[in-house]
Amino acid sequence: MEYFEMNNGVRMPMAGIGVFTFTPDEAEASVASALKDGVRLVDTANAYMNERGTARGIEKSGVSREEVFLVTKLWPSVYEKETAVDETLARLNTDHIDLLFLHQPTRNWKAGYRQIEKAVKEGKVRAIGLSNFSIETLKEAFEFAKIQPQMVQVEAHPYYPQTELKALLAEHGMGLMAWYPLGHGDKSLIQEPLFAQLGAKYGKSNAQIILRWHIQAGNVIIPGSRNPEHIRENFDIFDFELTADEMEKIAGLDKNTPYYHGSDELLDRYLAMAMDFNAQP
Repeated sequence: MEYFEMNNGVRMPMAGIGVFTFTPDEAEASVASALKDGVRLVDTANAYMNERGTARGIEKSGVSREEVFLVTKLWPSVYEKETAVDETLARLNTDHIDLLFLHQPTRNWKAGYRQIEKAVKEGKVRAIGLSNFSIETLKEAFEFAKIQPQMVQVEAHPYYPQTELKALLAEHGMGLMAWYPLGHGDKSLIQEPLFAQLGAKYGKSNAQIILRWHIQAGNVIIPGSRNPEHIRENFDIFDFELTADEMEKIAGLDKNTPYYHGSDELLDRYLAMAMDFNAQP
């Protein structure tokens, strides 16, 4: 495993498992499997409705909570709820969250940010993250924050490497955690001839080449899988290294085109999307 040191001195693994779209039982099984295989970073969210399943997976694995870097996200509908962090801690059966994100930059994001800052001061959160924030909103956050953020979670992959955003993050010592690290399973990306060529050279799959590219580009990755074999394959990327020339060739695939397109209308829908997170099994 390789590690990213955040601007507050906290170190986190650069590869972990994400449980987006997983049922609680699937999250439990996949997290337990991943942790038993040596993975130590787990990413969930209020809105995934599987935080309790994730917690059961950690317990089932037999791995100490202190060894697990646990990440979750507050949903916009609870940004202004004073008990939001404590309720999240209860669902995750833990006394602290290693990295807590605001999930979406809705109109009330500043209230949510103050909630997380308060939790940091109380020792309940170790690092602050911003998910799906644009460059413009990030700049606003830098001016607003009393405690500077440590991580951004956004879509990133070889077709959309977030070059401009990463330049801004570097100025603030912030990291990038990539969702859609394999391009939302886009076959045109995964089957790029360059990845097949490199896979043949290193004895790896095309997906493993892409995930290795992320690590060397400095991105934290959280690929999700329900298949124990695939989980192991996703983390079998630390026994080889792409050359500078190969990294440059992959850079040439940049289309600067995301799969996900946000909008103010969509953010307002997210804000109105109230869910009973405590009702999850």
